[in-house]
Amino acid sequence: MRHHLILRVVTKLLVGAIILFALYVQFHGDFSPGGGFQAGVIMAVAFIIYGVVFSLRQAQRVFPPWLVHKLLALGVLIYAFTGLVSMALGYEYLNYGAFTPHHPEHGQHWGILIVELGVGVTVTGVMVAIYYAFAARPPTISDKDW
Repeated sequence: MRHHLILRVVTKLLVGAIILFALYVQFHGDFSPGGGFQAGVIMAVAFIIYGVVFSLRQAQRVFPPWLVHKLLALGVLIYAFTGLVSMALGYEYLNYGAFTPHHPEHGQHWGILIVELGVGVTVTGVMVAIYYAFAARPPTISDKDW
């Protein structure tokens, strides 16, 4: 394991920066290219890189599979709940003007931000779940046969 020392140190340094960049893309997505999907993929990459370098077991200790599955549902619920709130306020489903009727532009901003948050949470969960599913499979060919 000593020959992976530089890779491990660099990964530990990069994971925090990757997560910070994902948050920037998430919350700055309505002003520039980006948003929930891109931020979700970037956030998932931080955990996937950690798993590739340190092992699947270590990644699952940091980001347990039960939490990944909860995030899948949470993101969809955030998205759906945003639409239901607008309907409860007397508007159409996902009509963001319902959030601030006296100033619909602000409602649009908040609605998009909340929906994109739901998308980001779901995409992070899906990407990490796919990585966990594939990485947990036993190899069919031994390393010597390559």
